[in-house]
Amino acid sequence: MGQPRYPQIRLCFVCMGNICRSPTAEGIMKSLLKAAGFHKQISVESAGMESYHVGQRADSRAYEMARTRGVTLNSRARQFTIDDFAQFDYVLAMDHVNRDDLLELAPDESAREKIFLLRSFDASAPPEAEVPDPYSGGRTGFIEVFDQCERACAGLLTLLGSEYNLS
Repeated sequence: MGQPRYPQIRLCFVCMGNICRSPTAEGIMKSLLKAAGFHKQISVESAGMESYHVGQRADSRAYEMARTRGVTLNSRARQFTIDDFAQFDYVLAMDHVNRDDLLELAPDESAREKIFLLRSFDASAPPEAEVPDPYSGGRTGFIEVFDQCERACAGLLTLLGSEYNLS
């Protein structure tokens, strides 16, 4: 067997606890990749900056919102570590606090260059837009998070398709 046709692109979505926003983005991106036929070229994971939900499944409200939109959330929460910078090409933060924590954790400039706000890939979002944490809110917050993640993931996929000449 020869080399794969495309380089493996590795994405990690990061939020605070890895039970609401980042698993939602992970599930959406996996769904988009499968629909586009790019699921073998791009791998997707998610993680949290904090450790208090490690091992847990996605919040039931995030899970239910994704299910109603045809997206599966099946990952378990894990904490992002300094070693993850070597494993991923793109580290996608949900908000400024997560991004700042990632920038502080990054061991060098090469790692810092991998960090982006997820909504920076949403053409309809203002500069520096965040995906707000829906954890303490109601159903409306989870709907907004899903919609924001879906637009940003679609924008990111378009960019990756162009940048890596995926077809």
